[in-house]
Amino acid sequence: MATSDLFPGFQSHWLDTSVGQIFARSGGSGPPLLLIHGFPQTHVEWHRIAPELAKTHTLILPDLPGYGWSVAPEGGSQHYPYAKRDMAKILIEVMEQLGHVRFAVIGHDRGARVSYRMALDHPGRVERLALLDIVPTITMWERIRASPSPKTEHWLFLSGPQGQPEAEIGKDPTAYLEQKLALWTKAGTLTAYDPRARQHYRDFFNDPSRIHACCEDYRAGATVDLAADEVDKAAGKTIGVPVHVVWGSAGIPSEGASPLDAWKLFAPKATGVAVDSGHFIPEENPAGTLAALKPFLAV
Repeated sequence: MATSDLFPGFQSHWLDTSVGQIFARSGGSGPPLLLIHGFPQTHVEWHRIAPELAKTHTLILPDLPGYGWSVAPEGGSQHYPYAKRDMAKILIEVMEQLGHVRFAVIGHDRGARVSYRMALDHPGRVERLALLDIVPTITMWERIRASPSPKTEHWLFLSGPQGQPEAEIGKDPTAYLEQKLALWTKAGTLTAYDPRARQHYRDFFNDPSRIHACCEDYRAGATVDLAADEVDKAAGKTIGVPVHVVWGSAGIPSEGASPLDAWKLFAPKATGVAVDSGHFIPEENPAGTLAALKPFLAV
């Protein structure tokens, strides 16, 4: 379905990259700001905060590989291109094609994992980094192993053996999608979502190739992404640019110790704030999200 009405004045791009075509929207004026969505969503998750951010920044909103309208490769050795290291490189290609070499980044959920990996691997590219409702992958797995919960069981399920989660989800993709969209909100319902955005998520998630891509994303998270974090932790590698952590008061990381404390591992000088929300902060509480982000971006 057309979603251009959710992004008035924005341009659409299909950009050729090393993995195939990546879809992105761009709009606004000012310093470049890359916004990277999460699971089980697309660039559309930003529609409630994009118009305000576009007043001060040039926004680039891509669909990650395998999501939305971007290419959905089968996935190869080491879950390429769904490892966050691979996705980060691909989005750097996207930004270069649009004329941006160094830029600020906001990432949510899986997109935040791509974002911090980009900052660790390519420090010359990222000016400042905001991470929405995640803790580092290495920390997330520690928490899951210690105390799995309904809000984290999908990490185990989606990273299961090839074909197994795909087959289960494929029995009723919309039911699985909307169960997650509801469960991870503070209210536990679907009322936070614009009907047009919700239909867009349904359309994307009813494609078997994209269900597979999402599973590959999580398989990468259980293997190569975790290994990358372990290597960087052992080396004492940290992010040198300003990092701002924003989490929902009822979000996924809220079940453990402070998300800000968790980020001291890779961002010892990080700042942070909780927003009255569940996991889907930009849609559940756009005003609170903007209040948390705008001062950080204005520095």
